[in-house]
Amino acid sequence: MMGKLSEKVLEAVLETIPLEISVLDEKDKVLAWNKHETRTFKRPLTVIGRDVRDCHPKKSVYKVEQILREMKEGTSDKAQFWIDLNIGGSPQKMLIEYYALRLNGEYVGCLEASQNITEIQTLKGEKRLLE
Repeated sequence: MMGKLSEKVLEAVLETIPLEISVLDEKDKVLAWNKHETRTFKRPLTVIGRDVRDCHPKKSVYKVEQILREMKEGTSDKAQFWIDLNIGGSPQKMLIEYYALRLNGEYVGCLEASQNITEIQTLKGEKRLLE
């Protein structure tokens, strides 16, 4: 990143971006997440410091393990998938992406980013700035 952000500004950025993010360390421990009160995929504060495998449904843990293994081995830097959910009686499409976090080529963790893309999928044509 070019430039430097204060902790206050960085926190504002992380709470404002239209993504739910979770950050894991190199040992698959949950370090932090944003949008605590408004998350689609909510988790209790007791998850901080715990293994990420404890945060996913048992039926999907093997896929999480595969994604993390491939990132650690260096054979993958990104995994992307999407799921349909019913939120408040309304069908919603969630895009979920995992990104390997690397510094100087060394794996230091993983960023999980989730976004409700239902509205994005309805976009047509274009809308220019200030229109």
